[in-house]
Amino acid sequence: MTDTPHLRNPDALNAEALQVSEELLERYNRPGPRYTSYPTAPVWVNNFGIEDFDGVCRAADSEGRPVSLYQHLPFCESLCLFCACNVVISKDKTGAAAYLDTLEREVDEVARRVSRSRPVIQFHWGGGTPTYYSPAQLEELFGFTRERFTFSPDAEIGVEVDPRVTSREHLETLRRLGFNRLSMGVQDFTPEVQKAVHRIQGYELTRDLVLSARRLGFDSINVDLIYGLPLQTAESFGRTVEQIIEIGPDRIAMFSYAHVPWLKKQQGSFATRLPEGMEKFRIFRRGLELFLAAGFEYIGMDHFARPADELALAQRNRTLHRNFQGYTTKAGADLYGMGVSAISGIGDAYAQNERDAGRYAGAVSARGLATMRGYRLTADDLIRRSVISRLLCHTVVHKDEIEREFGLRFDQYFAPEMDRLAAVAADGLVRLSPNTIAVIGLGRIFIRNVAMIFDPYLEQQRLAERPLFSKTL
Repeated sequence: MTDTPHLRNPDALNAEALQVSEELLERYNRPGPRYTSYPTAPVWVNNFGIEDFDGVCRAADSEGRPVSLYQHLPFCESLCLFCACNVVISKDKTGAAAYLDTLEREVDEVARRVSRSRPVIQFHWGGGTPTYYSPAQLEELFGFTRERFTFSPDAEIGVEVDPRVTSREHLETLRRLGFNRLSMGVQDFTPEVQKAVHRIQGYELTRDLVLSARRLGFDSINVDLIYGLPLQTAESFGRTVEQIIEIGPDRIAMFSYAHVPWLKKQQGSFATRLPEGMEKFRIFRRGLELFLAAGFEYIGMDHFARPADELALAQRNRTLHRNFQGYTTKAGADLYGMGVSAISGIGDAYAQNERDAGRYAGAVSARGLATMRGYRLTADDLIRRSVISRLLCHTVVHKDEIEREFGLRFDQYFAPEMDRLAAVAADGLVRLSPNTIAVIGLGRIFIRNVAMIFDPYLEQQRLAERPLFSKTL
Protein backbone atom coordinates (compact mmCIF):
# COMPACT_ATOMS: atom_id res chain seq x y z
CA MET A 1 0.00 0.00 0.00
CA THR A 2 1.30 3.44 -0.94
CA ASP A 3 2.54 5.51 2.00
CA THR A 4 0.75 8.87 2.18
CA PRO A 5 0.50 11.63 4.79
CA HIS A 6 -3.04 10.43 5.55
CA LEU A 7 -1.74 7.00 6.48
CA ARG A 8 1.19 8.27 8.54
CA ASN A 9 -1.17 10.01 10.97
CA PRO A 10 -1.19 7.65 13.98
CA ASP A 11 -4.92 8.25 14.51
CA ALA A 12 -5.79 7.70 10.85
CA LEU A 13 -6.31 4.47 8.99
CA ASN A 14 -2.98 2.77 8.42
CA ALA A 15 -1.66 -0.55 7.18
CA GLU A 16 -1.57 -2.02 10.68
CA ALA A 17 -5.15 -0.98 11.44
CA LEU A 18 -6.36 -2.60 8.23
CA GLN A 19 -5.01 -6.02 9.24
CA VAL A 20 -8.15 -7.33 10.89
CA SER A 21 -8.56 -10.73 12.48
CA GLU A 22 -11.58 -12.92 11.72
CA GLU A 23 -12.53 -12.78 15.40
CA LEU A 24 -12.52 -8.97 15.59
CA LEU A 25 -14.39 -8.66 12.30
CA GLU A 26 -17.08 -11.03 13.50
CA ARG A 27 -17.40 -9.13 16.78
CA TYR A 28 -18.02 -5.75 15.16
CA ASN A 29 -19.66 -6.65 11.84
CA ARG A 30 -23.22 -6.79 13.08
CA PRO A 31 -26.48 -5.00 12.25
CA GLY A 32 -26.55 -1.32 13.09
CA PRO A 33 -28.05 2.01 11.96
CA ARG A 34 -26.40 4.48 9.59
CA TYR A 35 -27.63 7.30 11.88
CA THR A 36 -28.97 9.72 9.31
CA SER A 37 -31.16 10.50 12.30
CA TYR A 38 -31.19 9.82 16.01
CA PRO A 39 -33.41 8.30 17.20
CA THR A 40 -33.61 6.13 14.11
CA ALA A 41 -36.80 5.56 12.12
CA PRO A 42 -37.94 2.36 13.91
CA VAL A 43 -38.44 4.47 17.05
CA TRP A 44 -40.79 6.92 15.36
CA VAL A 45 -44.53 6.75 16.03
CA ASN A 46 -47.53 6.46 13.71
CA ASN A 47 -49.71 8.89 15.71
CA PHE A 48 -47.60 11.84 14.54
CA GLY A 49 -49.72 13.42 11.81
CA ILE A 50 -50.37 16.60 9.87
CA GLU A 51 -51.45 18.57 12.95
CA ASP A 52 -48.15 17.68 14.63
CA PHE A 53 -46.26 18.66 11.49
CA ASP A 54 -48.08 22.01 11.46
CA GLY A 55 -47.03 22.68 15.04
CA VAL A 56 -43.41 21.86 14.29
CA CYS A 57 -43.48 24.17 11.25
CA ARG A 58 -44.94 27.06 13.25
CA ALA A 59 -42.25 26.73 15.89
CA ALA A 60 -39.51 26.58 13.25
CA ASP A 61 -40.84 29.64 11.46
CA SER A 62 -40.80 31.64 14.68
CA GLU A 63 -37.18 30.65 15.25
CA GLY A 64 -36.20 31.61 11.71
CA ARG A 65 -33.52 29.03 10.88
CA PRO A 66 -32.37 28.64 7.26
CA VAL A 67 -34.03 26.02 5.09
CA SER A 68 -32.98 22.86 3.26
CA LEU A 69 -35.40 21.36 0.71
CA TYR A 70 -35.51 17.78 -0.55
CA GLN A 71 -37.84 16.46 -3.25
CA HIS A 72 -38.12 12.73 -3.91
CA LEU A 73 -38.62 11.74 -7.56
CA PRO A 74 -39.04 7.95 -7.34
CA PHE A 75 -39.35 6.83 -10.97
CA CYS A 76 -36.85 4.58 -12.76
CA GLU A 77 -37.06 2.82 -16.13
CA SER A 78 -35.61 -0.45 -14.76
CA LEU A 79 -34.91 -2.00 -11.37
CA CYS A 80 -31.36 -2.46 -10.10
CA LEU A 81 -31.43 -5.63 -8.00
CA PHE A 82 -29.26 -4.17 -5.22
CA CYS A 83 -31.53 -1.14 -4.75
CA ALA A 84 -33.09 -0.47 -1.35
CA CYS A 85 -34.53 2.95 -2.24
CA ASN A 86 -38.21 3.82 -2.52
CA VAL A 87 -38.65 3.59 -6.29
CA VAL A 88 -41.41 3.17 -8.88
CA ILE A 89 -40.44 1.20 -11.99
CA SER A 90 -42.28 2.23 -15.14
CA LYS A 91 -41.50 2.79 -18.81
CA ASP A 92 -44.91 4.42 -19.25
CA LYS A 93 -44.37 7.99 -18.10
CA THR A 94 -48.03 8.94 -17.77
CA GLY A 95 -48.09 8.17 -14.06
CA ALA A 96 -44.82 10.03 -13.54
CA ALA A 97 -46.37 13.20 -14.98
CA ALA A 98 -49.34 12.88 -12.61
CA TYR A 99 -46.88 12.49 -9.72
CA LEU A 100 -45.41 15.92 -10.53
CA ASP A 101 -48.86 17.49 -10.21
CA THR A 102 -49.24 15.89 -6.78
CA LEU A 103 -45.76 16.97 -5.72
CA GLU A 104 -46.44 20.56 -6.74
CA ARG A 105 -49.58 20.54 -4.61
CA GLU A 106 -47.48 19.44 -1.65
CA VAL A 107 -44.75 21.99 -2.43
CA ASP A 108 -47.40 24.72 -2.34
CA GLU A 109 -48.66 23.54 1.06
CA VAL A 110 -45.18 23.30 2.56
CA ALA A 111 -44.28 26.74 1.21
CA ARG A 112 -47.26 28.23 3.07
CA ARG A 113 -45.58 27.06 6.28
CA VAL A 114 -42.15 28.56 5.55
CA SER A 115 -41.61 32.32 5.76
CA ARG A 116 -40.08 33.93 2.69
CA SER A 117 -37.63 35.61 5.08
CA ARG A 118 -35.93 32.24 5.65
CA PRO A 119 -33.28 31.53 2.99
CA VAL A 120 -33.06 28.17 1.24
CA ILE A 121 -29.37 27.29 1.52
CA GLN A 122 -29.65 23.71 0.22
CA PHE A 123 -31.89 22.03 -2.35
CA HIS A 124 -31.70 18.43 -3.56
CA TRP A 125 -33.51 16.12 -5.95
CA GLY A 126 -33.14 12.43 -5.17
CA GLY A 127 -34.80 9.23 -6.22
CA GLY A 128 -35.28 7.08 -8.10
CA THR A 129 -33.89 8.83 -11.11
CA PRO A 130 -34.74 12.55 -11.32
CA THR A 131 -33.47 12.63 -14.93
CA TYR A 132 -36.17 10.05 -15.77
CA TYR A 133 -38.15 13.24 -16.40
CA SER A 134 -37.62 15.41 -19.46
CA PRO A 135 -35.59 18.63 -19.15
CA ALA A 136 -38.79 20.63 -19.65
CA GLN A 137 -40.56 18.81 -16.80
CA LEU A 138 -37.61 19.36 -14.46
CA GLU A 139 -37.47 23.03 -15.38
CA GLU A 140 -41.18 23.44 -14.63
CA LEU A 141 -40.89 21.74 -11.22
CA PHE A 142 -37.85 23.74 -10.21
CA GLY A 143 -39.44 27.01 -11.34
CA PHE A 144 -42.61 26.18 -9.42
CA THR A 145 -40.56 25.56 -6.28
CA ARG A 146 -38.32 28.59 -6.67
CA GLU A 147 -41.33 30.90 -6.98
CA ARG A 148 -42.50 29.82 -3.53
CA PHE A 149 -39.27 29.90 -1.52
CA THR A 150 -36.42 32.39 -1.16
CA PHE A 151 -33.24 30.80 -2.47
CA SER A 152 -29.94 32.09 -1.15
CA PRO A 153 -27.64 33.34 -3.95
CA ASP A 154 -25.00 30.80 -2.89
CA ALA A 155 -27.40 27.90 -2.27
CA GLU A 156 -26.07 24.37 -2.74
CA ILE A 157 -28.36 22.89 -5.41
CA GLY A 158 -27.81 19.22 -6.17
CA VAL A 159 -29.35 16.38 -8.13
CA GLU A 160 -28.85 12.64 -8.50
CA VAL A 161 -28.47 11.55 -12.12
CA ASP A 162 -28.26 8.21 -13.91
CA PRO A 163 -25.71 8.38 -16.76
CA ARG A 164 -27.75 5.83 -18.69
CA VAL A 165 -30.72 8.21 -19.13
CA THR A 166 -29.13 11.65 -18.66
CA SER A 167 -28.67 13.66 -21.85
CA ARG A 168 -26.57 16.69 -22.67
CA GLU A 169 -29.84 18.68 -22.68
CA HIS A 170 -30.53 17.49 -19.13
CA LEU A 171 -27.15 18.78 -17.97
CA GLU A 172 -27.49 22.10 -19.81
CA THR A 173 -30.96 22.67 -18.34
CA LEU A 174 -29.91 21.78 -14.82
CA ARG A 175 -26.89 24.05 -14.96
CA ARG A 176 -28.91 26.95 -16.37
CA LEU A 177 -31.41 26.57 -13.53
CA GLY A 178 -28.60 26.93 -10.99
CA PHE A 179 -27.76 23.32 -10.10
CA ASN A 180 -24.12 23.17 -9.05
CA ARG A 181 -23.71 19.63 -7.70
CA LEU A 182 -24.18 16.25 -9.38
CA SER A 183 -24.24 12.79 -7.84
CA MET A 184 -24.28 9.66 -9.96
CA GLY A 185 -24.37 5.96 -9.32
CA VAL A 186 -21.77 3.63 -10.80
CA GLN A 187 -21.60 0.80 -8.23
CA ASP A 188 -19.10 -1.31 -10.25
CA PHE A 189 -17.74 -1.29 -13.81
CA THR A 190 -17.07 -5.06 -13.93
CA PRO A 191 -19.33 -6.50 -16.70
CA GLU A 192 -20.14 -9.70 -14.79
CA VAL A 193 -21.13 -7.75 -11.69
CA GLN A 194 -23.24 -5.32 -13.72
CA LYS A 195 -25.08 -8.20 -15.34
CA ALA A 196 -25.69 -9.87 -11.96
CA VAL A 197 -27.22 -6.71 -10.45
CA HIS A 198 -29.13 -5.73 -13.61
CA ARG A 199 -27.34 -2.40 -14.18
CA ILE A 200 -25.31 -2.16 -17.39
CA GLN A 201 -23.36 1.11 -17.44
CA GLY A 202 -20.11 1.53 -19.34
CA TYR A 203 -17.00 3.37 -18.24
CA GLU A 204 -16.97 5.60 -21.33
CA LEU A 205 -20.60 6.66 -20.81
CA THR A 206 -19.88 7.67 -17.22
CA ARG A 207 -16.60 9.39 -18.08
CA ASP A 208 -18.19 11.43 -20.86
CA LEU A 209 -21.02 12.59 -18.62
CA VAL A 210 -18.53 13.81 -16.01
CA LEU A 211 -16.51 15.60 -18.69
CA SER A 212 -19.65 17.31 -19.97
CA ALA A 213 -20.62 18.37 -16.45
CA ARG A 214 -17.13 19.81 -15.89
CA ARG A 215 -17.33 21.85 -19.10
CA LEU A 216 -20.73 23.21 -18.06
CA GLY A 217 -19.29 24.41 -14.74
CA PHE A 218 -20.78 22.11 -12.11
CA ASP A 219 -18.88 22.82 -8.88
CA SER A 220 -18.86 19.33 -7.39
CA ILE A 221 -19.36 15.80 -8.71
CA ASN A 222 -19.96 12.76 -6.52
CA VAL A 223 -19.81 9.11 -7.58
CA ASP A 224 -21.47 6.26 -5.69
CA LEU A 225 -19.89 2.80 -5.53
CA ILE A 226 -21.09 -0.33 -3.73
CA TYR A 227 -18.89 -3.09 -2.34
CA GLY A 228 -20.20 -6.52 -1.41
CA LEU A 229 -22.12 -7.16 -4.66
CA PRO A 230 -22.29 -10.64 -6.23
CA LEU A 231 -19.19 -11.74 -8.18
CA GLN A 232 -17.08 -8.86 -6.81
CA THR A 233 -13.50 -9.54 -5.78
CA ALA A 234 -10.89 -7.25 -4.28
CA GLU A 235 -9.01 -7.34 -7.58
CA SER A 236 -12.00 -6.55 -9.80
CA PHE A 237 -13.28 -3.81 -7.48
CA GLY A 238 -9.78 -2.32 -7.43
CA ARG A 239 -9.96 -1.94 -11.22
CA THR A 240 -13.28 -0.11 -10.89
CA VAL A 241 -11.78 2.23 -8.28
CA GLU A 242 -8.81 2.96 -10.53
CA GLN A 243 -11.21 3.88 -13.34
CA ILE A 244 -13.16 6.16 -11.01
CA ILE A 245 -9.95 7.90 -9.99
CA GLU A 246 -9.22 8.46 -13.69
CA ILE A 247 -12.66 10.04 -14.13
CA GLY A 248 -11.79 12.44 -11.31
CA PRO A 249 -14.85 13.13 -9.11
CA ASP A 250 -14.61 15.43 -6.10
CA ARG A 251 -16.36 13.08 -3.69
CA ILE A 252 -16.86 9.34 -3.41
CA ALA A 253 -19.53 7.39 -1.57
CA MET A 254 -18.33 3.77 -1.29
CA PHE A 255 -21.31 2.11 0.33
CA SER A 256 -21.49 -1.32 1.85
CA TYR A 257 -24.17 -3.32 0.04
CA ALA A 258 -27.11 -3.63 2.42
CA HIS A 259 -28.64 -7.07 1.93
CA VAL A 260 -32.20 -6.78 3.27
CA PRO A 261 -34.30 -9.19 1.15
CA TRP A 262 -37.00 -9.20 3.85
CA LEU A 263 -37.54 -5.51 2.98
CA LYS A 264 -36.62 -5.52 -0.74
CA LYS A 265 -37.75 -8.74 -2.40
CA GLN A 266 -35.70 -8.26 -5.57
CA GLN A 267 -32.50 -8.69 -3.54
CA GLY A 268 -33.47 -12.30 -2.97
CA SER A 269 -33.16 -12.97 -6.70
CA PHE A 270 -29.35 -12.89 -6.79
CA ALA A 271 -28.27 -16.14 -8.38
CA THR A 272 -24.73 -16.10 -6.96
CA ARG A 273 -23.30 -15.98 -3.48
CA LEU A 274 -22.53 -12.59 -1.96
CA PRO A 275 -19.03 -11.84 -0.60
CA GLU A 276 -19.22 -11.71 3.18
CA GLY A 277 -16.98 -11.45 6.23
CA MET A 278 -13.27 -11.24 5.49
CA GLU A 279 -13.86 -11.52 1.74
CA LYS A 280 -16.06 -8.42 1.80
CA PHE A 281 -13.61 -6.60 4.07
CA ARG A 282 -10.81 -7.20 1.55
CA ILE A 283 -12.94 -5.60 -1.17
CA PHE A 284 -13.54 -2.57 1.04
CA ARG A 285 -9.89 -2.39 2.04
CA ARG A 286 -8.73 -2.38 -1.59
CA GLY A 287 -10.99 0.55 -2.40
CA LEU A 288 -9.91 2.40 0.72
CA GLU A 289 -6.22 1.95 -0.03
CA LEU A 290 -6.56 3.19 -3.60
CA PHE A 291 -8.61 6.28 -2.73
CA LEU A 292 -6.25 7.28 0.09
CA ALA A 293 -3.24 6.76 -2.15
CA ALA A 294 -4.90 9.00 -4.77
CA GLY A 295 -5.14 11.83 -2.23
CA PHE A 296 -8.73 11.51 -1.05
CA GLU A 297 -9.50 11.93 2.64
CA TYR A 298 -11.69 9.37 4.41
CA ILE A 299 -14.57 11.35 5.90
CA GLY A 300 -16.16 8.31 7.47
CA MET A 301 -19.27 6.17 6.93
CA ASP A 302 -17.89 5.13 3.51
CA HIS A 303 -17.40 8.70 2.24
CA PHE A 304 -14.26 10.23 0.71
CA ALA A 305 -13.48 13.77 -0.42
CA ARG A 306 -10.52 15.64 -1.83
CA PRO A 307 -8.62 17.65 0.83
CA ALA A 308 -9.85 21.00 -0.55
CA ASP A 309 -13.49 19.86 -0.73
CA GLU A 310 -16.00 21.48 1.61
CA LEU A 311 -16.68 18.18 3.36
CA ALA A 312 -13.03 17.64 4.21
CA LEU A 313 -12.63 21.25 5.35
CA ALA A 314 -15.79 21.05 7.46
CA GLN A 315 -14.59 17.88 9.17
CA ARG A 316 -11.26 19.48 10.05
CA ASN A 317 -13.07 22.62 11.29
CA ARG A 318 -15.61 20.46 13.19
CA THR A 319 -18.57 22.06 11.38
CA LEU A 320 -19.61 18.94 9.44
CA HIS A 321 -23.23 17.86 9.84
CA ARG A 322 -25.21 14.71 9.07
CA ASN A 323 -28.86 14.41 8.03
CA PHE A 324 -31.09 12.30 5.80
CA GLN A 325 -29.03 13.32 2.77
CA GLY A 326 -25.81 12.10 4.39
CA TYR A 327 -22.88 14.36 5.22
CA THR A 328 -23.42 18.06 4.60
CA THR A 329 -21.79 21.37 5.42
CA LYS A 330 -25.20 23.01 5.94
CA ALA A 331 -25.59 22.60 9.69
CA GLY A 332 -28.37 24.46 11.46
CA ALA A 333 -30.90 24.29 8.61
CA ASP A 334 -34.39 22.82 8.90
CA LEU A 335 -34.93 20.09 6.29
CA TYR A 336 -38.34 19.94 4.59
CA GLY A 337 -38.81 16.70 2.65
CA MET A 338 -41.43 16.48 -0.11
CA GLY A 339 -42.58 13.56 -2.20
CA VAL A 340 -43.39 9.92 -1.48
CA SER A 341 -41.53 8.59 1.61
CA ALA A 342 -39.65 11.91 2.04
CA ILE A 343 -38.43 12.77 5.52
CA SER A 344 -38.25 16.14 7.23
CA GLY A 345 -35.96 17.03 10.10
CA ILE A 346 -37.26 20.28 11.61
CA GLY A 347 -36.03 21.57 14.95
CA ASP A 348 -36.38 18.77 17.47
CA ALA A 349 -38.74 16.64 15.39
CA TYR A 350 -38.83 14.26 12.42
CA ALA A 351 -41.74 13.67 10.04
CA GLN A 352 -42.13 11.19 7.18
CA ASN A 353 -44.55 11.08 4.27
CA GLU A 354 -46.56 8.06 3.17
CA ARG A 355 -44.21 5.44 1.69
CA ASP A 356 -46.65 3.99 -0.83
CA ALA A 357 -47.07 6.10 -3.98
CA GLY A 358 -50.84 5.60 -4.12
CA ARG A 359 -51.38 6.46 -0.46
CA TYR A 360 -49.10 9.48 -0.86
CA ALA A 361 -51.11 10.79 -3.81
CA GLY A 362 -54.39 10.19 -1.99
CA ALA A 363 -53.23 12.00 1.15
CA VAL A 364 -51.98 15.05 -0.76
CA SER A 365 -55.17 15.17 -2.83
CA ALA A 366 -57.32 15.08 0.32
CA ARG A 367 -55.28 17.22 2.71
CA GLY A 368 -52.38 18.82 0.83
CA LEU A 369 -49.80 16.97 2.94
CA ALA A 370 -48.94 13.29 3.43
CA THR A 371 -47.37 13.03 6.89
CA MET A 372 -47.81 9.45 8.16
CA ARG A 373 -45.42 9.20 11.11
CA GLY A 374 -42.84 11.18 13.02
CA TYR A 375 -41.16 11.80 16.34
CA ARG A 376 -40.47 14.55 18.86
CA LEU A 377 -37.10 14.18 20.58
CA THR A 378 -36.94 13.95 24.35
CA ALA A 379 -34.33 15.80 26.42
CA ASP A 380 -32.26 12.60 26.60
CA ASP A 381 -32.58 12.12 22.81
CA LEU A 382 -31.17 15.58 22.20
CA ILE A 383 -28.13 14.87 24.36
CA ARG A 384 -27.44 11.53 22.70
CA ARG A 385 -28.04 12.93 19.22
CA SER A 386 -25.39 15.55 19.89
CA VAL A 387 -22.86 12.93 21.05
CA ILE A 388 -23.56 10.57 18.14
CA SER A 389 -23.40 13.41 15.61
CA ARG A 390 -20.01 14.55 16.92
CA LEU A 391 -18.66 11.01 16.69
CA LEU A 392 -19.85 10.46 13.12
CA CYS A 393 -18.96 13.91 11.80
CA HIS A 394 -15.85 14.93 13.76
CA THR A 395 -14.59 11.54 15.05
CA VAL A 396 -14.15 13.13 18.47
CA VAL A 397 -16.36 14.15 21.39
CA HIS A 398 -15.17 16.87 23.76
CA LYS A 399 -16.95 16.10 26.99
CA ASP A 400 -16.82 19.67 28.28
CA GLU A 401 -18.76 20.88 25.22
CA ILE A 402 -21.59 18.45 25.98
CA GLU A 403 -21.48 19.40 29.65
CA ARG A 404 -21.78 23.13 28.91
CA GLU A 405 -24.53 22.67 26.32
CA PHE A 406 -26.73 20.40 28.40
CA GLY A 407 -25.73 21.11 32.00
CA LEU A 408 -24.55 17.64 32.99
CA ARG A 409 -21.45 15.73 34.07
CA PHE A 410 -20.53 13.57 31.08
CA ASP A 411 -18.87 10.62 32.81
CA GLN A 412 -21.67 10.45 35.34
CA TYR A 413 -24.50 10.73 32.79
CA PHE A 414 -22.89 8.17 30.49
CA ALA A 415 -21.35 5.88 33.10
CA PRO A 416 -22.56 2.60 31.47
CA GLU A 417 -21.46 3.82 28.05
CA MET A 418 -18.00 4.74 29.31
CA ASP A 419 -17.62 1.21 30.67
CA ARG A 420 -18.50 -0.26 27.27
CA LEU A 421 -16.17 2.16 25.51
CA ALA A 422 -13.27 0.79 27.54
CA ALA A 423 -13.63 -2.58 25.78
CA VAL A 424 -13.72 -0.85 22.39
CA ALA A 425 -10.62 1.12 23.35
CA ALA A 426 -8.86 -2.14 24.15
CA ASP A 427 -9.51 -3.21 20.56
CA GLY A 428 -7.89 -0.01 19.30
CA LEU A 429 -11.03 1.63 17.93
CA VAL A 430 -11.09 4.65 20.27
CA ARG A 431 -8.68 6.55 22.48
CA LEU A 432 -10.08 7.75 25.79
CA SER A 433 -8.77 10.70 27.76
CA PRO A 434 -10.26 12.64 30.68
CA ASN A 435 -11.97 15.11 28.32
CA THR A 436 -12.22 13.36 24.92
CA ILE A 437 -13.46 10.29 23.13
CA ALA A 438 -11.48 10.06 19.89
CA VAL A 439 -12.25 7.51 17.18
CA ILE A 440 -8.95 6.25 15.78
CA GLY A 441 -7.57 3.78 13.25
CA LEU A 442 -9.91 0.87 12.65
CA GLY A 443 -12.59 2.72 14.60
CA ARG A 444 -13.02 4.99 11.57
CA ILE A 445 -14.34 1.96 9.67
CA PHE A 446 -16.49 0.69 12.52
CA ILE A 447 -17.61 4.14 13.63
CA ARG A 448 -21.25 3.03 13.54
CA ASN A 449 -20.40 0.52 16.27
CA VAL A 450 -18.93 3.27 18.43
CA ALA A 451 -22.04 5.40 17.95
CA MET A 452 -24.27 2.42 18.79
CA ILE A 453 -22.87 2.40 22.33
CA PHE A 454 -24.82 5.61 23.00
CA ASP A 455 -28.11 4.30 21.52
CA PRO A 456 -30.33 2.78 24.26
CA TYR A 457 -33.09 1.89 21.78
CA LEU A 458 -31.01 -0.82 20.11
CA GLU A 459 -31.52 -3.44 22.81
CA GLN A 460 -35.28 -3.35 22.35
CA GLN A 461 -34.92 -3.34 18.56
CA ARG A 462 -32.76 -6.49 18.68
CA LEU A 463 -35.87 -8.34 19.89
CA ALA A 464 -37.66 -7.57 16.61
CA GLU A 465 -38.83 -10.55 14.57
CA ARG A 466 -36.57 -9.59 11.66
CA PRO A 467 -33.40 -7.47 11.55
CA LEU A 468 -34.06 -3.75 11.19
CA PHE A 469 -30.61 -2.75 9.94
CA SER A 470 -27.90 -3.98 7.61
CA LYS A 471 -24.50 -5.02 8.96
CA THR A 472 -21.92 -2.34 9.68
CA LEU A 473 -19.51 -3.65 7.01
